Amino acid sequence: MAGKASLRSVSSRVRFAPSPTGYLHVGSARTALFNWLHARSTGGTYVLRIEDTDTERNRPELTRSLLEELEWLGLEWDEGPYYQSERRDRHRDVVQDLLDRDFAYLCDADNKPVKGTRIAEGLAVRFRMPAQQTVAFDDIVRGHVAFDTSDLEDFVIWRSNGSPMFLLANAVDDADMGITHAIRGEDLLSGVPKVLLLLDAMGVDHPIYAHLPLLVNESRQKLSKRRDEVAMSYFRDAGYLPEAMLNYLALLGWGPPDDIEIRPMGEIIELFRLDNVNKAAGYFDLRKLEHVNATHLRDLEKEDFITRVRPWLDKAPWSPEHFDSALFERMVDLVQEKLRTFSDIVRFVDFLFLEDPVEDTESWQKVMVEGPDAAAILDASRLVLCNCEWEPEQIKHSITEVGESFDLRLGKTQAPIRVAITGRTVGPPIFETMAECMDRSEVIRRIDNARARL
Repeated sequence: MAGKASLRSVSSRVRFAPSPTGYLHVGSARTALFNWLHARSTGGTYVLRIEDTDTERNRPELTRSLLEELEWLGLEWDEGPYYQSERRDRHRDVVQDLLDRDFAYLCDADNKPVKGTRIAEGLAVRFRMPAQQTVAFDDIVRGHVAFDTSDLEDFVIWRSNGSPMFLLANAVDDADMGITHAIRGEDLLSGVPKVLLLLDAMGVDHPIYAHLPLLVNESRQKLSKRRDEVAMSYFRDAGYLPEAMLNYLALLGWGPPDDIEIRPMGEIIELFRLDNVNKAAGYFDLRKLEHVNATHLRDLEKEDFITRVRPWLDKAPWSPEHFDSALFERMVDLVQEKLRTFSDIVRFVDFLFLEDPVEDTESWQKVMVEGPDAAAILDASRLVLCNCEWEPEQIKHSITEVGESFDLRLGKTQAPIRVAITGRTVGPPIFETMAECMDRSEVIRRIDNARARL
C-alpha cells in the first residue's frame, strides 16, 4: 500500500470504494466505470477498496457478489481489494491524534461533551467544526463549490462501539493510498467540506474531486431499487453483454466528441476525458440500453455468439436430447440480428426443439381468432406448401399468391402460418426457417394441428 502522498506526482490514482451492504447498483457500476476509464485513459492506477466498516449491515455474500459483478463487467482493478475494516487500528490512531491536538472531542450517548482526550469504550468522538470559515474546492464536474462552516455542525468520526465513521475512514484511506482523484456520485458532494477539514487537520493533500451526475428514470426521478430495475445482477442474468453495458453506462454523463455512441471499449478509453463529463442528470433509458446491447450482439462473431448464449440454451424448456446443435447453428444466421438480449434466444428457436410449438394465448387470439380468414389461409397455404419447391423464395412466392387470392398483403397472409409453426407472432424469418431448418412434413403437420384447433 502506498504512502500518504508519495505517488501523487507519479501518475493519477483513483479508487472505487463500494460498501458491501447491497447489490451492485447501476449508479455504482457507472462510478466504477468512470474511475476505471480515467485510470486507463491517463495511464493511472485503479484501486478497489471495500468500505466495510458498517459491521451491522455488511455480509460476506454481498462482497462476493460485488466482486463477481465487477469481474463480469471487466473492470479489473490494479490494486486491492483493500478492506477498510482491516485498517481499523490506523483509523483509531488518526482519531487519537485529532483528540490529542484538540481537533476533536469525546461525547456520550446524549451527545454531550466529555472531558478527556483518550478514546474510550462507550464514547464517541466528534470533529470540532471551525467557526465562520469558508471551505471551497474546484470540482471537475460541478465547478467551484464553497461551504460556510457556520452551516455545518460538529460531526462524529468515531463510533461509541469502537469503529470509524465513513468520512473519517474515507479521508484517511484516500490519503494513505495516494488517491489523486475522487470520482464519485453527486449525492456525496455535501460530505466534501468535512473530508477536506479532516485532511487539513491531518496535514495531507486534497484529492481532486469529480462528482458525477445522478441517474434518473423516465419520470426524472432518482433511480430507486424499490421502483426501478437497478441491480447489475439483473442485467447480467437477463442476457446483456458486459461490453454493451459498459458502452451504455459510459454515455450517462459523458459523450464521445464525434457523437458515435456505440463503439468498442478501446475507443472509449482513447476518447474519454474526465473534464468532458457534464453535470446534467443522466436518464437511464432501458430502451436505449436494449438498442446498444442488440447492436453489440449483432457484431459478435458466430462462434463467439454460440459460446456465450449457451447458458440460456441450457435453461431452455426442451429436453437436452431434442437439441440439435447443427440445426441451432443454422438458426443463428437467421436470429442473431433480431435479438435484444441473450435471454431472447429461447423464444426464437424453441419451436424447433419441442414436439409442438408453445401455446401463446395472445398470439393465437390476435391472429387465429381475430385475424382475417385464418382457417381459409391455412387451407390454401397447406395446398401450395405440399407441392412447391422447398426453397425460401419459392415458398414466399407461393404464400404471396395465396394472399393475393384473399386480397391480403404478405404480412397478413403469413401470420397464421407463423403462429401455426412457431406458436408466436414474432420470430425468425419464417420462409427461410421452413426451408432451411424444417422438413416439409413437419410444417404440414403443424398447420394441420392448428387447423384442427380452429
